[in-house]
Amino acid sequence: MSAATISVFDMFKIGIGPSSSHTMGPMTAAYRFAKSLADQGLLARVAQVTVALYGSLALTGKGHATDTAVTTGLAGWLPAQVDPDAAAKLIEEVRQHGKILLAGSHQIDFRIERDIHWKYKESLPYHPNALTLFARDANGELLLEATFYSVGGGFVVSDEEAKSPATATTATAVPLPFSDGAELLEVAESNGLTIAEVMMRNECAIRTREEVLAGLDRIAEAMNSCIDRGLRQEGVLPGGLNVKRRAAKLRAALEKREQTQSVDALIAMDWINAWALAVNEENAAGGKVVTAPTNGAAGVVPAVLRYYDRYCNGTREGRHILSLIHI
Repeated sequence: MSAATISVFDMFKIGIGPSSSHTMGPMTAAYRFAKSLADQGLLARVAQVTVALYGSLALTGKGHATDTAVTTGLAGWLPAQVDPDAAAKLIEEVRQHGKILLAGSHQIDFRIERDIHWKYKESLPYHPNALTLFARDANGELLLEATFYSVGGGFVVSDEEAKSPATATTATAVPLPFSDGAELLEVAESNGLTIAEVMMRNECAIRTREEVLAGLDRIAEAMNSCIDRGLRQEGVLPGGLNVKRRAAKLRAALEKREQTQSVDALIAMDWINAWALAVNEENAAGGKVVTAPTNGAAGVVPAVLRYYDRYCNGTREGRHILSLIHI
């Protein structure tokens, strides 16, 4: 896949933390498995679902909430649809009652500790982030088995797609193709366009301009909401390391500086750090973030965009991302 056929909506995905590879990817895989059961007319026959996590997904899965992500996906939720508070309630109910609504509609017995298996010493050959899901009927007969790989940035491929890459995606012909940065600059210069204009023309080969603008606004809103929530939250981050949140205290200190100092040339840089930290802490806490292009780097783009909006664009809380990227 060339760089030109990767949409901005592939690179910037609304999802949850703490990891695009170990949280969002497995959730998407489990969702696809549950949807496949429904699409094949097998859902009503399912009595048991088990999941095997291999390699890196097993070794780091506890810290990245891979087991709860898989559970949420089996319940019929995609990362972009998840409200973190609602997801926490779902997991609590599954743990308490030992049941799940598979694909959001068919109830089966499901216990996270019993039905998710951690294959710490086993890896599958295609990619270290692998999981296999099994669905069986009341007699133990296998109804469906599927293996998926979480290949980074929230991207997921099935075993079939991995073996036949041409079937994984159908490349869309774009009007201004390029394969690297040098070609992008050449295309822009030869057509008298900015980089943003090149990308907009290519995006419009996939969807309408109105859909692109609406999608960008959703991304901008999610980024801004993540910053704002992260600046409010206090306490200790999950994970067992007793790491305290710092963004809220940093915000309060910066607001005090703004009130007491008339000129502070470096405060803009300190705000960038605070905004990025707020997003990173939300990501670590399993909050809603925008993968940009990974969850580990999710704080950088929102912080820079908010800097531009506050200090260069003339507005303090403007949300329209188009003004930020000059489309």
